[in-house]
Amino acid sequence: MGLRTAVRREVTALWGGGKGVSLVAVATGWGLLNGGRMVYPVIIPYLQTDYGLSLTVSGLLVTVLWFFAAIGQLPGGMLADRYDERALMATSTVVVAAALGLVVTSSSPLVLFAATAAWGLGHSLYPIARITILSKLYTQRLGSALGVTMATGDIGQTVLPPIAAALAAAVAWQAGLGFVAPLLVVAGVLVYATTPDDADEDGDADADDDESTQSLRDAVDVLAELRTPEIGFMTVILFLYMSIWQSFTAFYPTYLTSVKSLSTQQASVLFGFFFAVGVLVKPLAGAAYDRVGMRRSLIGILLPAAAGFLLLPVVSGVWPLVGVTALVSTMLGTGAVTQSFLAEAFSEATQGTGLGVIRTLTASLAAAGPVVFGVVGDHGYFDEGYVFLAVVMAAVIALTYRMPEST
Repeated sequence: MGLRTAVRREVTALWGGGKGVSLVAVATGWGLLNGGRMVYPVIIPYLQTDYGLSLTVSGLLVTVLWFFAAIGQLPGGMLADRYDERALMATSTVVVAAALGLVVTSSSPLVLFAATAAWGLGHSLYPIARITILSKLYTQRLGSALGVTMATGDIGQTVLPPIAAALAAAVAWQAGLGFVAPLLVVAGVLVYATTPDDADEDGDADADDDESTQSLRDAVDVLAELRTPEIGFMTVILFLYMSIWQSFTAFYPTYLTSVKSLSTQQASVLFGFFFAVGVLVKPLAGAAYDRVGMRRSLIGILLPAAAGFLLLPVVSGVWPLVGVTALVSTMLGTGAVTQSFLAEAFSEATQGTGLGVIRTLTASLAAAGPVVFGVVGDHGYFDEGYVFLAVVMAAVIALTYRMPEST
């Protein structure tokens, strides 16, 4: 079968049966949420100037965003098991839009940090609901569907940071971040209007109490399942990957301007290019998971990234950095593989709770990465930090060899 035929067949399967409109709406909301979040690394120099922040405190600000986006995913997953996913996703976009309004009007670092925490909590309602609703729409092609939404997330992360950098330079950093808010509100309306209603409208108050108790039991059961080799190893792999990803993205634009002597605009475009490669990598990673299994697809994704981290400290100039950035960006396909694997490890009744427990556990612990990397940068050891990330990536590859192809 030729590549063109395979792609056409995959697109037809994803779009057919009226599911394509829902997929586009969900993916658009995800793209804006992720793109808006990646504006923060671009405007860190402006925040340092306006609020007098060091790299360490700037890293703490990013850590707050990631941490609150993580801890909300367990309750978000439990809500996704009990309520209408489209309502959760629409609420997420509106809450994040309101939080962005608070960020751009903040009058002090304290308000800035509080608004950032609210931003993270609003974001946390979307990821699990997105996965559970897609798992119901695409029972045979979850990997491909998740790959598409993740690729759309990377489109947002590719496009929004350069736009934000241009607006910040021409107008103010508040314009570079604030323009995302109205787009999120529109996305929330589209998600609610086009995705299927899966809410249970027949329950009463006693049923809700029973479901709440069952959800807590499900969460405890998921923690017990972490002791199984497959889920336990995958949880560790996801934690290490998220630690690397959050540490890298928090300061890559700053690294490019302060260490590699690129202009702010060049750095923002290269940062966007990092996610642009993910637009191609993530659907391919999802399709690879569906066809060749978890182990081979994940190792193929991570090996180039480890090489890229090793090369980053020794290259200079725009074009060599473009090549190294492309190598590092292959790691963006990891999520399509790991989350598909985990989604299929749980029953439909506990899928949201299971994903919520694991994503909350891994992402909240990994959220320490940006502040640690900020300390590294403040002491002038950015290059050594990237070598360490390569070592951690090698450890992830070694763990992957211990994993089965499927649950």
